[in-house]
Amino acid sequence: MKIKLTLFAAGLLCLTGIHQTKAQSTAKKPGMVLNSLEYLEYGGVNVMLAHDFYPEGHQGGVGIIQNGQRTATNGDLRLEPTPGQWSPIPKVGKRVVNKATHEISVRMEYPNPEINRKGFNPIIYPDLNFAYNIRVLPVGNAFKIIIDLDKPLPDAWIGKVGFNIELYPGILFGKSFYADKQFGIFPQQSNSQMLKDKECVFETEAIASGKKLIIAPESDAQRMVIENLKRDKLQLLDGRSKHNNGWFVVRSLIAKGATKGAIEWLVTPNAIKGWLSPPVVQVSQVGYHPDQQKIAVIELDKNDKTKQQVSLLRVKEDGGLETTIKQLPAEWGNFLRYHYLRFDFSSVKNPGMYVVKYGNYQTRPFQISSKVFTNNVWQPTLEYFLPAQMCHMRVNDKYRVWHGLCHMDDARMAPIDSNHFDGYIQGHSTLTKFKPGDNVPFLNRGAWHDAGDFDIRVESQAETVHGLTLAYEAFHVDYDNTTIDQNNHTVEIQQPDGKPDMLQQIEHGLLTITGGYRAMGRFYRGIIEPTIRQYVLLGDAANLTDNIPYKTHGTNIDPILNKPAPADDRWVFTEENTGRTLQTAVALAAASRVMKGYNDTLATQCLQIATEVWNKTDDKNIGRFVPLAVELLLTTGDRKYADFLVKNKDMIAQRIDNTGWMVGRTLKAVNDPAYTEAITAAVKKMYAGIQQQGLKTPYGVPYEPNIWGAGWGIQNFGYKQYFLYANFPQIFSDEYMLNSINFILGCHPGSNTSSFVSGVGSKSMTTAYGFNRADWSYIPGGSTSGTALIRPDFPELLNWPFLWQQGEYVLGGGTADYLFLVLAADHVLNKKY
Repeated sequence: MKIKLTLFAAGLLCLTGIHQTKAQSTAKKPGMVLNSLEYLEYGGVNVMLAHDFYPEGHQGGVGIIQNGQRTATNGDLRLEPTPGQWSPIPKVGKRVVNKATHEISVRMEYPNPEINRKGFNPIIYPDLNFAYNIRVLPVGNAFKIIIDLDKPLPDAWIGKVGFNIELYPGILFGKSFYADKQFGIFPQQSNSQMLKDKECVFETEAIASGKKLIIAPESDAQRMVIENLKRDKLQLLDGRSKHNNGWFVVRSLIAKGATKGAIEWLVTPNAIKGWLSPPVVQVSQVGYHPDQQKIAVIELDKNDKTKQQVSLLRVKEDGGLETTIKQLPAEWGNFLRYHYLRFDFSSVKNPGMYVVKYGNYQTRPFQISSKVFTNNVWQPTLEYFLPAQMCHMRVNDKYRVWHGLCHMDDARMAPIDSNHFDGYIQGHSTLTKFKPGDNVPFLNRGAWHDAGDFDIRVESQAETVHGLTLAYEAFHVDYDNTTIDQNNHTVEIQQPDGKPDMLQQIEHGLLTITGGYRAMGRFYRGIIEPTIRQYVLLGDAANLTDNIPYKTHGTNIDPILNKPAPADDRWVFTEENTGRTLQTAVALAAASRVMKGYNDTLATQCLQIATEVWNKTDDKNIGRFVPLAVELLLTTGDRKYADFLVKNKDMIAQRIDNTGWMVGRTLKAVNDPAYTEAITAAVKKMYAGIQQQGLKTPYGVPYEPNIWGAGWGIQNFGYKQYFLYANFPQIFSDEYMLNSINFILGCHPGSNTSSFVSGVGSKSMTTAYGFNRADWSYIPGGSTSGTALIRPDFPELLNWPFLWQQGEYVLGGGTADYLFLVLAADHVLNKKY
């Protein structure tokens, strides 16, 4: 469930500042007040309005953080009782703050013309146009939500438009509620009765209704009272009855003729008196090499003025703990909403298992060992995650089948002039000899499913192939623990077959890229399900298709039902995209090196295609050709690629943040003093900038939190740092590469210190957004997006399987960068040169 990256770039915040003094002292005006970050605050309760604008990801509208836990979100007018990902959402206007009254307001309107039937994920809006203001204002220890419409709703929409607020289910299961005289518990699974309305649309029957709803009355941390100050009752609904990723919803309807004050709620979230967020100690859940810098980060409430001693304790072989170091941690400062201390225990080199303790908080055990990155850290990605994602295969794991044989009916050419979902757009032509609906050959082999979905994006395939290729070249990984049989389309996990797993995976990715090029004379943009109903399927990919290619002339007959079968084949999309074409050719140019001697036919095809792309591609943006020039030079040794790099050395130097890690690998092959001097001078300047950025957070890596987790970006940063360190050792250190690993493996903001990589470390993301997420499960070795930002300042990583911006796996850099990064750390720290 991906979203256009520019959506987030537009709202990127650099949040390294310190919480300012509240707009008005609580001593002068007790109760909820407005703070300088433009949200309401009362003790441990925070109320935001439109800081986030990502309602399809359960971030937007009115949101409530209560005693350290986000409990409610998406408070806004919606056209459905329990909306889903592709439901209409309002256009969000500018937030207006009245510092005198502490009122916050935002203007909203339907439809949003920017996504109405167009864009990355087009939304189909009904023929309904209206605008309104949503206001939030403090009332003592509570707050009001007020909706003012510009004009009354049309009669046809009375009973359909209402104000919703979503309650996070993960903390409510088994807790109780009261709705006037009704009461019950929040169920673990959706048990709601689905009812047909007068238009034969299925909707969810309310769990309860009443003028006053009390949520979790037995829990001081989550107790909340919601009162409808208008005539109608509130409804409590279970959004999971229509969408697996739904939340509990509290809703009230807009009355006929209503305008000003059409909705008026009084919400009282309980604030625990004197509440402070408890200390959290953040360390790598895997551990540290003896020669590695070892820093634990201690996260404190901004109002916590105590400073306790911190201890490093060794786990004794015969039981118990023994103190290795005990001292006061060093001050670091403020970041986001917290205050940070740091504990440096780099001097400890004695192998063993350790924990860090601060106050009553004690970390999970981690190791100090020279083999810390040698075993059980990168292997799960290679021997579990990548096999589980393999398309066109049956993937067996002893008694378990990760998924059956799938998508052997790939693929039909997509319709022209179609704006599909998830960023798939077909223009006025197929750009090939194939007509819409035609079967395109050679696509029923190779490829990995995109991890949260089952589509195949060419950039994901190319990035994975490229990353695995560079890892194999750099670290000579001949690890074999998987049987991969391309002829019979089967995989056997934990069963060696005498072939390096990494080469087999590279081959698998190349089969789909080269197959598409052979068939169409160009790279595909991607391959995706034709309908949203197929796209959102959870579980076994074999249930998506019948594996029988659809024929344009004639009809498929279902062998069981003995009647015509529907066309369930995926669509293949094409596009004119020079950047993606060159990016894909880069992977082929590199992979041809490692395929030589393993699959010579594929090696030859890869180099032929990459060379053809170089010769045929016309683009005025010369910078796009640099990566391909690098790989073709290293593969062929042809001087023309070196001459291209030398000719464009000034441009390369100007873009050194993007090019430095690549071109550093070419200095010896180019062998030109002026080229070496220009690149070296540029990377010196680049390193100084990285050092400055690394000082802005307590984690020692450039990190600007965003609405999506930053895990993949940090991995990619660390991946590039290896090449810079390896090729410019006189300039770069291994510090930032290793800090990136620590961040991914648990040393990151927030109370959830899980390793982002499932099944890796003593605590990890074992509830994640993979194809088995409906089972609240995970795929070992999958690297999740990680801790996200609830704007403006709250880091969050929920134990909830349906938040793609926190728990999703992806292919490409999200997979290969992690595997490479850990191998690089083992290589550098153990001096395996």
